Amino acid sequence: MLAWWESLGIVLQVLYCIAIPSTLILILQMILSMMGGADDGGVDVSDTSGLDLDTDAAFDADLSGDVCDTCGEIHDVGDVHDGGNPADFGNLKFLTLQTIVTFTTVFGWVAIVCVSAKLAVPISMLIALVCGLAMMFVVAKMVQASAKLAEDGTLNLKNALGETATVYLTVPPKGEGEGKVTMQLQGRFCEIDAVNAGAAPLATGTQVLVTDVLGDTLVVESSAE
Repeated sequence: MLAWWESLGIVLQVLYCIAIPSTLILILQMILSMMGGADDGGVDVSDTSGLDLDTDAAFDADLSGDVCDTCGEIHDVGDVHDGGNPADFGNLKFLTLQTIVTFTTVFGWVAIVCVSAKLAVPISMLIALVCGLAMMFVVAKMVQASAKLAEDGTLNLKNALGETATVYLTVPPKGEGEGKVTMQLQGRFCEIDAVNAGAAPLATGTQVLVTDVLGDTLVVESSAE
């Protein structure tokens, strides 16, 4: 083993010192991800200003809510959004531990293959750099897509607009307080605070139509109107 190592030359020795530890770390990251133990927030890349280090603007969420007495879930949850379409770069986490380790792993092994194939060192480094950056971008997009899928499971009250609900606790006339309605929303049975858009109270059991959303509260009116 020692003879093989000494026969490599300084360039290959450096590349192996990069590739082997990076590969081991990458494997460890994959294991932790499958176990649910890895979560790297990273650095956002803005599509207008390059690296965006303003973490306050990266994620906007209102997580205040009530626990539904019926199903035990938190339903009064506001909007959660990631700043854009998954196809955009607005929330692309490009500089994370995961993407950097992916880059060094791919860069190291591609460079080793190229140098071993007797390509010139500068050309080998260029090829390895391009391959590493490409894989780094692919991994960043995969992380972005998986985060979007997770966010899609968050209850968004705007999806209730135009839907019907049933009054659970009497909704008093407009401006006189709140009641509660129940409805199926995003495949769940939900109990949500509601205010009346009309002048007549809405009694328990009344079928209502959701006409607007005010924060964590639905604006409803009788569906008979």
